[in-house]
Amino acid sequence: MARAPGFGVDIGGSGIKGCTVDLRDGSLADGRVRLPTPMPATPEAVAELVAAITSTFGWHGPMGVTLPGVLKRGIACTAAHLDPAWKGLAADELFSEYCRAPVIVLNDADAAGLAEMRFGAGRDHDGVVLLLTFGTGIGSALFIDGKLVPNTELGHLQVDGVDAETRAAAAARDNEALPWPDWAARVSRYLQVLEGLIWPDLIIAGGGVSKKADKWLPLLECRTTVVAAALRNDAGIVGAAAAAAQGRVR
Repeated sequence: MARAPGFGVDIGGSGIKGCTVDLRDGSLADGRVRLPTPMPATPEAVAELVAAITSTFGWHGPMGVTLPGVLKRGIACTAAHLDPAWKGLAADELFSEYCRAPVIVLNDADAAGLAEMRFGAGRDHDGVVLLLTFGTGIGSALFIDGKLVPNTELGHLQVDGVDAETRAAAAARDNEALPWPDWAARVSRYLQVLEGLIWPDLIIAGGGVSKKADKWLPLLECRTTVVAAALRNDAGIVGAAAAAAQGRVR
């Protein structure tokens, strides 16, 4: 059976990765390409790298691109971990110009959540499902009976007087050389605050640190079931490709 291809690019604070995606099952159809995020991460510098990754695969059809920030109808409203020049920019038009292809741009965690709900750990789950990506910061994607509530940005929730991601992101564990139990205690505190606000039925833990879920998920102290993202750190690529194939625009 011929595969059903799509293409997605996931932009993070430390790396930009892209690949073709088999939209029948959410698997990567080729070996993904990853390049370091440029510093400073200006719109032009990032767009050039996205175009370079796209050309590596010879892709010319509709494609999805994620950004770590709030997106409204293709316009970047915030620019977490990127250059401030992104704010107010029509990101969809920028990437479409550089990649010479129609591009849909969406929040990185929302893209990962869409992938997990369609192909991964959230599949067939109703109720309130929350995906959290632990990386340079903390991204969030909230679903109610399978419907996405976009741009939730729950990583910036105030916990004990500070942004949650400054203490509970995976980068905080790396930067402070925290043992797994110490970092898990911080994540637990963050999840407990979230539980008091939205009472989720399922929490999906994603981001690169999900590859080591066995080292920290069993240490969490919260009432909600927490599972590792099935698509791990590829979820953003898959969700971006799926959104573009569906013509999903917000």
